[in-house]
Amino acid sequence: MKEFIFTILDFLAQLGYLGIALGLMIEIIPSEIVLGYGGYMISQGHLNYFGAIIAGTIGGTLAQVFLYWAGYYGGRPFLEKYGKYVLIKKKHIDVAELWFRRYGAGVIFTARFIPVVRHAISIPAGIAKMPISKFILYTVAAIVPWTVLFLYLGEVLGSNWAHIKEYAQPYVMPLIIAAVVIGAIYFLIQKTRKTTE
Repeated sequence: MKEFIFTILDFLAQLGYLGIALGLMIEIIPSEIVLGYGGYMISQGHLNYFGAIIAGTIGGTLAQVFLYWAGYYGGRPFLEKYGKYVLIKKKHIDVAELWFRRYGAGVIFTARFIPVVRHAISIPAGIAKMPISKFILYTVAAIVPWTVLFLYLGEVLGSNWAHIKEYAQPYVMPLIIAAVVIGAIYFLIQKTRKTTE
């Protein structure tokens, strides 16, 4: 498996910024690994940090837009049938739908930092016909700090970038907590607005 990952990463590295964007779009390899390797490429002088952030943000956002469209046009039956090909199981869709119904559109931002529903949350947004502009806004707002963090860690780790998951743990938890707090504040504001209308 490691050999397969390194083969894919080597191929993506040859594509430069496009490789980062494609790696995040197709999601064969977890985004942390793709971005960590991107950070390593920055440390080697092959990529520019800000260019890599832009590529990572575009690739990560497009991946979620595809899932949004799948939900919008295909609905749940389509995703239950074909979701396995993009590593999304029925239970992921169940949890994502529950969260979306309970917490509303703001969960699009918060869920990006939660492993189980990170990608699946785009599906109920599409099924619910959430405005695409709002969906993209919340998605980009979450993807930028995630991209910045893992590119930075990959750059700092240099040739040890493959250990990024272990190294990132102390940084990821505060990010998750901050996202949950922001999501809770958003939910309370929305609930207060509804009761005062």
